[in-house]
Amino acid sequence: MKAQSAPKKTAYQARMPDDNGHIAWSEQENATWRTLMERQVELLPGRVCQEYLDGMERLALPVERIPQLAEVDAVLREATGWETAQVPALIPFDTFFELLANRRFPVATFIRTPEELDYLQEPDIFHEIFGHCPMLTNPAFAEFTATYGRLGLEATPKERVYLARLYWMTVEFGLVDTPEGRRLYGGGIISSPKETLHALSDAPVHASFDPLDALRTPYRIDILQPLYYVLDSLETLHELSGRDIMGMVHEAMALGLFEPRFPPKPKPVPVETTSA
Repeated sequence: MKAQSAPKKTAYQARMPDDNGHIAWSEQENATWRTLMERQVELLPGRVCQEYLDGMERLALPVERIPQLAEVDAVLREATGWETAQVPALIPFDTFFELLANRRFPVATFIRTPEELDYLQEPDIFHEIFGHCPMLTNPAFAEFTATYGRLGLEATPKERVYLARLYWMTVEFGLVDTPEGRRLYGGGIISSPKETLHALSDAPVHASFDPLDALRTPYRIDILQPLYYVLDSLETLHELSGRDIMGMVHEAMALGLFEPRFPPKPKPVPVETTSA
């Protein structure tokens, strides 16, 4: 889910549920879900952590159609007390943090068009449900995500920018070492075929997770990540939930950011106009 301080325009319109909470998805939308599911499921074995696979087994996501949120809620509620929350494509930071603090994971009820099958800036229902919800069945991951929401609610705008880096380097793009080898758990990786292959290749840097370092690490949302932080285990997130994260935020603010490992985002080229 992408949150922001002020609403911006998006090309996508969230589908609204009926009085029974049911969304009538079109044949094309269900076909897009099926394509995304089929190609991504093939990449998971040997790459994602067992906790994610366990979550997928519990959720039993349908392949042929987009799941209804109530189906997902029933599993999350029993596993960790979480539920989803139907939201527009983009939501304010205050709404985002409040939902997480109350163990409700925001899900934008739209799915990408076939023209944007590989990448879109606004996280859609595939990213949220397939990428994140399996991990929300894991108590350590679920507790850390709720803690992040509670901290964000009380944070200043500048503190939230630092917190966003921690979220990006864990919930979205985190790796974890397991007895079976290095594995993916971040939803931003797991929902992207290119990122799934890239993250475990020799191209990016893999660094041992340090929360202070993560808070100080710049990132860009529109590129394959040049750096991933690797947990010793998912229990590290549970342990982090009990630490003084805001104290680390203030320390990171005092120390400043690391040098980016990527070039600056290109600025739009002005379009020249002529008048008659």
